[in-house]
Amino acid sequence: MAAQRDAGRAGADGVTAAPAPPTELGVALGARSYPIAIGSGLLDDATRFAAAIRGRHALIVSNEVVAPLYLARLEATLRSAGDAALQGQKRGSPAGMKIDTLLLPDGEAHKTLASAARVFDALAAMKANRDATIVALGGGVIGDLAGFAAACWMRGIAFVQVPTTLLAMVDSSVGGKTAVDLPQGKNLVGAFHQPRAVIADTDTLATLPPRELRAGFAEVIKYGALGDADFFAWLERHADALLARETAALTMMIAHCCRQKAGIVARDETEQGERALLNLGHTFGHAIETAMGYGGLLHGEAVAVGMVLAATLSANLGRAPHADTQRLVGLLDRFGLPTTVPAGLDPDRLIGLMQLDKKNLSGSLRLILWRGIGKADIVPDVDLAAIRAVLAY
Repeated sequence: MAAQRDAGRAGADGVTAAPAPPTELGVALGARSYPIAIGSGLLDDATRFAAAIRGRHALIVSNEVVAPLYLARLEATLRSAGDAALQGQKRGSPAGMKIDTLLLPDGEAHKTLASAARVFDALAAMKANRDATIVALGGGVIGDLAGFAAACWMRGIAFVQVPTTLLAMVDSSVGGKTAVDLPQGKNLVGAFHQPRAVIADTDTLATLPPRELRAGFAEVIKYGALGDADFFAWLERHADALLARETAALTMMIAHCCRQKAGIVARDETEQGERALLNLGHTFGHAIETAMGYGGLLHGEAVAVGMVLAATLSANLGRAPHADTQRLVGLLDRFGLPTTVPAGLDPDRLIGLMQLDKKNLSGSLRLILWRGIGKADIVPDVDLAAIRAVLAY
Protein backbone atom coordinates (compact mmCIF):
# COMPACT_ATOMS: atom_id res chain seq x y z
CA MET A 1 0.00 0.00 0.00
CA ALA A 2 1.43 3.35 -1.07
CA ALA A 3 0.51 5.10 2.18
CA GLN A 4 3.04 3.01 4.06
CA ARG A 5 5.81 5.11 2.56
CA ASP A 6 4.46 8.25 4.24
CA ALA A 7 4.46 7.04 7.81
CA GLY A 8 8.15 6.48 8.32
CA ARG A 9 9.94 3.16 8.37
CA ALA A 10 7.39 0.35 8.51
CA GLY A 11 7.61 -2.94 10.31
CA ALA A 12 6.90 -6.31 8.78
CA ASP A 13 3.15 -5.89 9.09
CA GLY A 14 3.16 -2.42 7.48
CA VAL A 15 2.58 -0.44 10.71
CA THR A 16 5.36 1.73 12.11
CA ALA A 17 6.55 1.34 15.67
CA ALA A 18 7.00 5.08 16.26
CA PRO A 19 4.76 8.08 15.48
CA ALA A 20 5.40 9.52 12.05
CA PRO A 21 6.18 13.17 11.32
CA PRO A 22 3.41 15.09 9.55
CA THR A 23 2.56 13.62 6.18
CA GLU A 24 2.55 16.23 3.42
CA LEU A 25 0.33 15.67 0.40
CA GLY A 26 -1.37 17.98 -2.07
CA VAL A 27 -4.16 18.39 -4.58
CA ALA A 28 -2.80 19.47 -7.97
CA LEU A 29 -5.27 21.88 -9.58
CA GLY A 30 -3.02 24.50 -11.11
CA ALA A 31 -3.68 27.90 -9.53
CA ARG A 32 -6.13 26.25 -7.10
CA SER A 33 -3.66 23.63 -5.84
CA TYR A 34 -3.38 23.26 -2.07
CA PRO A 35 -1.53 21.25 0.57
CA ILE A 36 -2.86 18.51 2.82
CA ALA A 37 -1.05 17.99 6.13
CA ILE A 38 -1.76 14.98 8.35
CA GLY A 39 -0.14 14.52 11.73
CA SER A 40 0.06 15.20 15.45
CA GLY A 41 0.08 18.70 16.96
CA LEU A 42 -0.87 20.55 13.78
CA LEU A 43 -3.46 22.69 15.58
CA ASP A 44 -0.53 24.55 17.14
CA ASP A 45 1.44 25.06 13.92
CA ALA A 46 1.19 28.83 13.41
CA THR A 47 3.58 28.80 10.45
CA ARG A 48 1.35 26.37 8.57
CA PHE A 49 -1.76 28.43 9.25
CA ALA A 50 0.04 31.66 8.32
CA ALA A 51 0.66 30.21 4.85
CA ALA A 52 -3.03 29.29 4.50
CA ILE A 53 -4.77 32.39 5.89
CA ARG A 54 -5.47 35.28 3.52
CA GLY A 55 -6.28 38.80 4.66
CA ARG A 56 -6.91 40.32 8.09
CA HIS A 57 -10.32 38.79 8.83
CA ALA A 58 -10.72 35.17 9.90
CA LEU A 59 -14.01 33.59 10.93
CA ILE A 60 -13.79 30.24 12.70
CA VAL A 61 -16.93 28.18 12.13
CA SER A 62 -17.31 25.25 14.52
CA ASN A 63 -19.99 23.50 16.56
CA GLU A 64 -20.96 23.27 20.18
CA VAL A 65 -19.28 19.86 20.63
CA VAL A 66 -15.89 20.53 19.03
CA ALA A 67 -15.39 24.12 20.21
CA PRO A 68 -14.93 23.37 23.94
CA LEU A 69 -12.17 20.93 23.03
CA TYR A 70 -10.13 22.78 20.42
CA LEU A 71 -11.35 26.32 19.77
CA ALA A 72 -9.06 28.11 22.26
CA ARG A 73 -5.99 26.40 20.80
CA LEU A 74 -6.95 27.29 17.26
CA GLU A 75 -7.68 30.92 18.17
CA ALA A 76 -4.24 31.26 19.77
CA THR A 77 -2.60 29.71 16.74
CA LEU A 78 -4.45 32.00 14.35
CA ARG A 79 -3.39 35.08 16.33
CA SER A 80 0.23 34.01 15.99
CA ALA A 81 -0.31 33.11 12.35
CA GLY A 82 -1.93 36.48 11.64
CA ASP A 83 0.96 38.41 13.15
CA ALA A 84 3.44 36.41 11.10
CA ALA A 85 1.50 36.66 7.85
CA LEU A 86 1.02 40.43 8.12
CA GLN A 87 4.63 41.32 8.82
CA GLY A 88 5.97 43.19 5.84
CA GLN A 89 2.88 42.50 3.69
CA LYS A 90 0.54 45.39 4.55
CA ARG A 91 2.55 48.42 5.52
CA GLY A 92 0.47 50.94 7.39
CA SER A 93 -2.19 48.39 8.38
CA PRO A 94 -2.95 47.69 12.02
CA ALA A 95 -1.01 44.73 13.36
CA GLY A 96 -2.73 41.45 14.06
CA MET A 97 -5.76 39.68 12.71
CA LYS A 98 -9.43 40.13 13.54
CA ILE A 99 -10.70 36.71 14.58
CA ASP A 100 -14.35 35.96 15.22
CA THR A 101 -16.10 32.69 15.97
CA LEU A 102 -19.48 31.24 15.06
CA LEU A 103 -20.70 28.12 16.84
CA LEU A 104 -23.51 26.10 15.29
CA PRO A 105 -25.50 23.18 16.70
CA ASP A 106 -24.01 19.76 16.07
CA GLY A 107 -25.41 17.34 13.50
CA GLU A 108 -26.51 16.85 9.90
CA ALA A 109 -29.94 18.29 10.70
CA HIS A 110 -28.28 21.72 10.96
CA LYS A 111 -26.51 21.65 7.58
CA THR A 112 -29.10 24.03 6.17
CA LEU A 113 -29.56 27.31 4.36
CA ALA A 114 -30.57 28.82 7.70
CA SER A 115 -27.19 27.88 9.19
CA ALA A 116 -25.42 29.26 6.12
CA ALA A 117 -27.30 32.53 6.66
CA ARG A 118 -25.86 32.66 10.18
CA VAL A 119 -22.37 32.44 8.69
CA PHE A 120 -23.19 35.28 6.28
CA ASP A 121 -24.47 37.38 9.19
CA ALA A 122 -21.25 36.76 11.13
CA LEU A 123 -19.14 37.76 8.13
CA ALA A 124 -21.17 40.94 7.67
CA ALA A 125 -20.86 41.80 11.37
CA MET A 126 -17.08 41.61 11.21
CA LYS A 127 -17.08 43.62 7.94
CA ALA A 128 -15.31 40.80 6.15
CA ASN A 129 -14.37 41.57 2.58
CA ARG A 130 -13.06 39.48 -0.30
CA ASP A 131 -9.70 38.79 1.32
CA ALA A 132 -11.28 37.23 4.43
CA THR A 133 -10.81 33.56 5.34
CA ILE A 134 -13.24 31.10 6.89
CA VAL A 135 -11.66 28.35 9.00
CA ALA A 136 -13.81 25.22 9.34
CA LEU A 137 -13.10 23.46 12.64
CA GLY A 138 -15.11 20.27 12.89
CA GLY A 139 -16.41 17.31 10.95
CA GLY A 140 -18.01 16.93 7.57
CA VAL A 141 -21.09 19.00 8.36
CA ILE A 142 -19.05 22.03 9.43
CA GLY A 143 -16.64 21.64 6.53
CA ASP A 144 -19.41 21.38 3.93
CA LEU A 145 -21.37 24.28 5.42
CA ALA A 146 -18.42 26.62 5.98
CA GLY A 147 -17.08 25.88 2.52
CA PHE A 148 -20.45 26.62 0.96
CA ALA A 149 -20.62 29.95 2.80
CA ALA A 150 -17.10 30.76 1.63
CA ALA A 151 -18.09 29.99 -1.95
CA CYS A 152 -21.05 32.37 -1.71
CA TRP A 153 -19.69 35.33 0.30
CA MET A 154 -18.78 38.09 -2.17
CA ARG A 155 -18.74 35.37 -4.85
CA GLY A 156 -15.97 33.44 -3.19
CA ILE A 157 -13.49 33.87 -0.35
CA ALA A 158 -10.75 31.63 1.03
CA PHE A 159 -11.40 28.86 3.51
CA VAL A 160 -9.27 26.34 5.36
CA GLN A 161 -10.38 22.86 6.36
CA VAL A 162 -9.40 21.76 9.88
CA PRO A 163 -11.15 18.36 10.11
CA THR A 164 -11.59 16.81 13.54
CA THR A 165 -13.41 13.59 12.60
CA LEU A 166 -12.11 10.57 10.74
CA LEU A 167 -14.77 10.89 8.06
CA ALA A 168 -13.80 14.49 7.36
CA MET A 169 -10.09 13.71 7.34
CA VAL A 170 -10.31 10.90 4.81
CA ASP A 171 -13.01 12.30 2.57
CA SER A 172 -15.12 15.43 2.91
CA SER A 173 -12.33 17.90 3.69
CA VAL A 174 -10.55 17.11 0.41
CA GLY A 175 -11.86 17.96 -3.03
CA GLY A 176 -13.83 21.18 -2.69
CA LYS A 177 -17.37 19.81 -2.58
CA THR A 178 -19.40 22.20 -0.43
CA ALA A 179 -23.14 22.11 0.15
CA VAL A 180 -26.15 22.31 2.43
CA ASP A 181 -29.13 19.96 2.62
CA LEU A 182 -32.80 20.50 1.82
CA PRO A 183 -35.73 18.49 3.17
CA GLN A 184 -35.96 17.01 -0.35
CA GLY A 185 -32.40 15.68 -0.34
CA LYS A 186 -28.78 15.91 0.78
CA ASN A 187 -26.33 18.39 -0.71
CA LEU A 188 -28.77 19.71 -3.29
CA VAL A 189 -27.55 23.31 -2.89
CA GLY A 190 -23.80 23.65 -3.19
CA ALA A 191 -20.71 24.60 -5.14
CA PHE A 192 -17.26 23.31 -6.03
CA HIS A 193 -14.95 25.55 -4.00
CA GLN A 194 -11.47 24.31 -3.13
CA PRO A 195 -9.92 25.13 0.26
CA ARG A 196 -6.60 26.92 0.66
CA ALA A 197 -5.33 24.05 2.80
CA VAL A 198 -6.41 20.94 4.69
CA ILE A 199 -4.78 20.67 8.12
CA ALA A 200 -5.69 17.39 9.84
CA ASP A 201 -4.44 17.08 13.41
CA THR A 202 -4.75 13.39 14.19
CA ASP A 203 -4.68 14.11 17.94
CA THR A 204 -8.31 15.21 17.65
CA LEU A 205 -9.33 11.63 16.91
CA ALA A 206 -8.59 10.77 20.55
CA THR A 207 -11.74 12.62 21.64
CA LEU A 208 -13.96 11.31 18.85
CA PRO A 209 -16.87 9.23 20.21
CA PRO A 210 -16.64 5.54 19.22
CA ARG A 211 -19.72 5.71 17.01
CA GLU A 212 -18.33 8.68 15.08
CA LEU A 213 -15.00 6.89 14.64
CA ARG A 214 -16.74 3.79 13.28
CA ALA A 215 -18.80 5.91 10.90
CA GLY A 216 -15.59 7.34 9.46
CA PHE A 217 -14.33 3.87 8.63
CA ALA A 218 -17.19 3.46 6.14
CA GLU A 219 -15.62 6.11 3.90
CA VAL A 220 -12.22 4.46 4.39
CA ILE A 221 -13.57 1.07 3.31
CA LYS A 222 -15.16 2.78 0.31
CA TYR A 223 -11.72 3.64 -1.10
CA GLY A 224 -10.73 -0.01 -1.09
CA ALA A 225 -14.07 -1.16 -2.46
CA LEU A 226 -14.14 1.24 -5.41
CA GLY A 227 -10.58 1.03 -6.67
CA ASP A 228 -7.93 -0.58 -4.45
CA ALA A 229 -8.27 -4.24 -3.56
CA ASP A 230 -4.84 -4.25 -1.86
CA PHE A 231 -5.97 -1.46 0.49
CA PHE A 232 -9.18 -3.38 1.21
CA ALA A 233 -7.07 -6.39 2.24
CA TRP A 234 -4.82 -4.13 4.36
CA LEU A 235 -7.89 -2.93 6.24
CA GLU A 236 -8.92 -6.52 6.88
CA ARG A 237 -5.49 -7.24 8.38
CA HIS A 238 -5.25 -4.07 10.49
CA ALA A 239 -8.83 -3.55 11.68
CA ASP A 240 -7.91 -4.17 15.32
CA ALA A 241 -5.09 -1.60 15.29
CA LEU A 242 -7.28 0.98 13.61
CA LEU A 243 -10.17 0.48 16.03
CA ALA A 244 -7.66 0.82 18.89
CA ARG A 245 -6.71 4.23 17.39
CA GLU A 246 -3.05 3.33 16.95
CA THR A 247 -1.52 6.55 15.65
CA ALA A 248 0.81 5.06 13.05
CA ALA A 249 -1.89 2.90 11.50
CA LEU A 250 -4.42 5.76 11.44
CA THR A 251 -1.95 8.20 9.88
CA MET A 252 -0.98 5.68 7.23
CA MET A 253 -4.63 4.99 6.44
CA ILE A 254 -5.67 8.65 6.29
CA ALA A 255 -2.75 9.49 4.00
CA HIS A 256 -3.65 6.66 1.64
CA CYS A 257 -7.27 7.80 1.38
CA CYS A 258 -6.31 11.42 0.85
CA ARG A 259 -3.79 10.51 -1.83
CA GLN A 260 -6.35 8.39 -3.66
CA LYS A 261 -8.95 11.14 -3.54
CA ALA A 262 -6.48 13.89 -4.45
CA GLY A 263 -5.50 12.02 -7.59
CA ILE A 264 -9.11 11.55 -8.65
CA VAL A 265 -10.00 15.19 -7.95
CA ALA A 266 -6.98 16.41 -9.92
CA ARG A 267 -8.17 14.39 -12.93
CA ASP A 268 -11.88 15.25 -12.60
CA GLU A 269 -12.47 18.24 -10.33
CA THR A 270 -16.16 18.83 -11.11
CA GLU A 271 -17.29 15.21 -11.31
CA GLN A 272 -17.76 14.83 -15.04
CA GLY A 273 -16.63 11.20 -14.96
CA GLU A 274 -14.20 9.35 -12.69
CA ARG A 275 -14.91 11.38 -9.55
CA ALA A 276 -18.45 9.99 -9.47
CA LEU A 277 -16.92 6.66 -8.40
CA LEU A 278 -16.27 8.23 -5.00
CA ASN A 279 -20.03 8.11 -4.49
CA LEU A 280 -20.09 4.33 -4.15
CA GLY A 281 -22.92 3.65 -1.68
CA HIS A 282 -23.89 7.31 -1.51
CA THR A 283 -26.98 7.33 -3.73
CA PHE A 284 -28.58 4.68 -1.55
CA GLY A 285 -27.11 6.20 1.61
CA HIS A 286 -28.26 9.75 0.95
CA ALA A 287 -31.79 8.51 0.25
CA ILE A 288 -31.81 6.65 3.57
CA GLU A 289 -30.53 9.72 5.45
CA THR A 290 -33.16 11.95 3.86
CA ALA A 291 -36.00 9.49 4.47
CA MET A 292 -35.00 9.32 8.14
CA GLY A 293 -34.97 13.11 8.48
CA TYR A 294 -31.17 13.42 8.93
CA GLY A 295 -31.54 12.09 12.44
CA GLY A 296 -31.38 8.29 12.25
CA LEU A 297 -28.11 7.03 10.86
CA LEU A 298 -24.87 8.98 10.73
CA HIS A 299 -23.62 9.70 7.22
CA GLY A 300 -20.96 7.01 7.36
CA GLU A 301 -23.44 4.47 8.68
CA ALA A 302 -25.82 5.23 5.81
CA VAL A 303 -22.93 4.91 3.33
CA ALA A 304 -22.09 1.50 4.80
CA VAL A 305 -25.62 0.30 4.16
CA GLY A 306 -25.54 1.91 0.72
CA MET A 307 -22.36 0.07 -0.25
CA VAL A 308 -23.89 -3.26 0.71
CA LEU A 309 -26.99 -2.43 -1.36
CA ALA A 310 -24.82 -1.47 -4.35
CA ALA A 311 -22.77 -4.66 -4.02
CA THR A 312 -25.87 -6.82 -3.64
CA LEU A 313 -27.51 -5.19 -6.64
CA SER A 314 -24.32 -5.73 -8.66
CA ALA A 315 -24.32 -9.41 -7.75
CA ASN A 316 -28.02 -9.79 -8.51
CA LEU A 317 -27.43 -8.26 -11.95
CA GLY A 318 -24.63 -10.72 -12.63
CA ARG A 319 -21.96 -8.02 -12.57
CA ALA A 320 -20.04 -9.21 -9.51
CA PRO A 321 -19.53 -12.30 -7.35
CA HIS A 322 -21.77 -12.70 -4.31
CA ALA A 323 -18.66 -13.74 -2.37
CA ASP A 324 -17.28 -10.19 -2.63
CA THR A 325 -20.52 -8.83 -1.19
CA GLN A 326 -20.10 -11.13 1.79
CA ARG A 327 -16.50 -10.04 2.20
CA LEU A 328 -17.64 -6.40 2.23
CA VAL A 329 -20.33 -7.18 4.80
CA GLY A 330 -17.73 -8.96 6.91
CA LEU A 331 -15.37 -5.97 6.95
CA LEU A 332 -18.16 -3.52 7.74
CA ASP A 333 -19.31 -5.80 10.57
CA ARG A 334 -15.74 -5.85 11.88
CA PHE A 335 -15.81 -2.07 12.18
CA GLY A 336 -19.23 -2.13 13.87
CA LEU A 337 -21.14 -0.62 10.96
CA PRO A 338 -24.72 -1.40 9.89
CA THR A 339 -25.27 -3.43 6.74
CA THR A 340 -29.07 -3.57 6.33
CA VAL A 341 -31.75 -1.02 5.53
CA PRO A 342 -33.40 0.30 8.71
CA ALA A 343 -36.86 -1.08 9.30
CA GLY A 344 -39.88 0.90 8.18
CA LEU A 345 -38.42 2.63 5.11
CA ASP A 346 -40.58 2.36 2.01
CA PRO A 347 -38.63 1.17 -1.08
CA ASP A 348 -40.63 3.38 -3.44
CA ARG A 349 -39.99 6.42 -1.24
CA LEU A 350 -36.26 5.65 -1.31
CA ILE A 351 -36.29 5.26 -5.10
CA GLY A 352 -38.04 8.62 -5.41
CA LEU A 353 -35.29 10.22 -3.34
CA MET A 354 -32.59 8.46 -5.37
CA GLN A 355 -34.04 9.98 -8.53
CA LEU A 356 -33.07 13.42 -7.19
CA ASP A 357 -29.41 12.34 -7.02
CA LYS A 358 -26.95 14.69 -8.75
CA LYS A 359 -25.37 11.87 -10.77
CA ASN A 360 -28.55 11.28 -12.74
CA LEU A 361 -28.76 12.60 -16.30
CA SER A 362 -31.89 13.44 -18.31
CA GLY A 363 -34.09 11.57 -15.88
CA SER A 364 -32.00 8.41 -16.13
CA LEU A 365 -30.98 6.80 -12.84
CA ARG A 366 -27.20 6.26 -12.70
CA LEU A 367 -25.62 4.25 -9.90
CA ILE A 368 -22.09 3.41 -8.84
CA LEU A 369 -21.94 -0.38 -8.92
CA TRP A 370 -18.98 -2.75 -8.95
CA ARG A 371 -17.50 -5.84 -10.61
CA GLY A 372 -16.09 -6.94 -7.27
CA ILE A 373 -13.73 -5.48 -4.68
CA GLY A 374 -11.61 -2.68 -6.18
CA LYS A 375 -13.56 -2.40 -9.46
CA ALA A 376 -16.36 0.20 -9.39
CA ASP A 377 -18.21 1.49 -12.45
CA ILE A 378 -20.71 4.20 -13.34
CA VAL A 379 -23.79 2.34 -14.57
CA PRO A 380 -26.64 4.19 -16.37
CA ASP A 381 -30.26 3.12 -16.75
CA VAL A 382 -30.30 0.66 -13.84
CA ASP A 383 -33.49 -1.38 -13.77
CA LEU A 384 -35.88 0.06 -11.18
CA ALA A 385 -37.41 -3.35 -10.43
CA ALA A 386 -33.98 -4.69 -9.50
CA ILE A 387 -33.34 -1.69 -7.26
CA ARG A 388 -36.72 -2.08 -5.59
CA ALA A 389 -36.05 -5.79 -4.94
CA VAL A 390 -32.76 -4.97 -3.19
CA LEU A 391 -34.34 -2.24 -1.07
CA ALA A 392 -37.26 -4.49 -0.10
CA TYR A 393 -35.10 -7.51 0.83
